Amino acid sequence: MRVCTLAFAITATIAFAQTGYAQDRTFGDFDCTDDCSGHAAGFKWAEKHSIEDEGNCPEGNSQSFHEGCIAYTRDPSLDPDSDNEGHAVGEPLPEPDPEDEDDK
Repeated sequence: MRVCTLAFAITATIAFAQTGYAQDRTFGDFDCTDDCSGHAAGFKWAEKHSIEDEGNCPEGNSQSFHEGCIAYTRDPSLDPDSDNEGHAVGEPLPEPDPEDEDDK
């Protein structure tokens, strides 16, 4: 029982740490759950289809696609290839430098 509890605690800690790290990314003021590629796809789709009203953004299977479309209607000048922090869409974030954390 203790082994199962310990394994669960370790798994939960890792999952939480990974989730928190991924959510540090935003695209058009929406939180990304991974690499913002879904948001970028929705943004590019809206641009291609000249969507001007967020009410015309499709609400299909992907919340991030929908949010990317909304981001386009709110600010079409955004760069769809970068998140709000300037990181490339579709690429993982670089691992944080532990030495930088000590300076805070």
